[in-house]
Amino acid sequence: MDLRERGAPKNGEPQHSDRRLYIQLAAWGGCRGAQALTAALKNSRIEGVLYADLYDPQGVALIVMSESPDFFVNELRDFLLKEPFAGLCPKPEFAMFGRTYSSGYEQDLEDWLIRRPRRVLGGPDCRWAIWYPLRRTGAFAQLPRDEQAQILKEHGTIGRAFGEAGLAHDIRLASFGLDRNDNDFVIGLIGSDLHPLSATVEAMRKTRQTSSFMEKMGPFFVGRALWQSPLN
Repeated sequence: MDLRERGAPKNGEPQHSDRRLYIQLAAWGGCRGAQALTAALKNSRIEGVLYADLYDPQGVALIVMSESPDFFVNELRDFLLKEPFAGLCPKPEFAMFGRTYSSGYEQDLEDWLIRRPRRVLGGPDCRWAIWYPLRRTGAFAQLPRDEQAQILKEHGTIGRAFGEAGLAHDIRLASFGLDRNDNDFVIGLIGSDLHPLSATVEAMRKTRQTSSFMEKMGPFFVGRALWQSPLN
């Protein structure tokens, strides 16, 4: 089996990569001040973003990314089991985890899989975020491949329009077998203002994928960045 990611041919040669970025969201309540959290993160080797929870004045969430899944059960686990994170109240209902993946059309495969998510999450103007998991119906998987491609193209056209306008940047993660609730994907919408992110979700509701082949979306986490790791 060939499990490599594939991109569009480049200079006449196929693009393949066995690299991918794993991204996790974890959320907590009971945070009465984020200064200790940001100080601990600044002194760590963690790549990611700390968010203030829009829904909960004592809520925070942490996005962490790494190319190694071992990082999450080794270094990150040890970090979170110490203060100041150890004293917070976990919200497992918001836990999300996924991996970057390719669709086969990416012009720069390594950038799409590894560098672009880091640029989006670390961008100085990318302060607001909406994160949510989703699961398609089984009927979508039974459609012919060319029909699936047309449905996804409609969805992607909307995402590109918002992205090219600088209003909303998306991060798409596959979570097959990685999600406790059997979701297929995790979506992150990132931007400088909240309204365009909401407008993106609203526009997507009209697509055939969402209106006809979406079994479940959410729960939604909405937050504003308190800390972002430096761009490498």
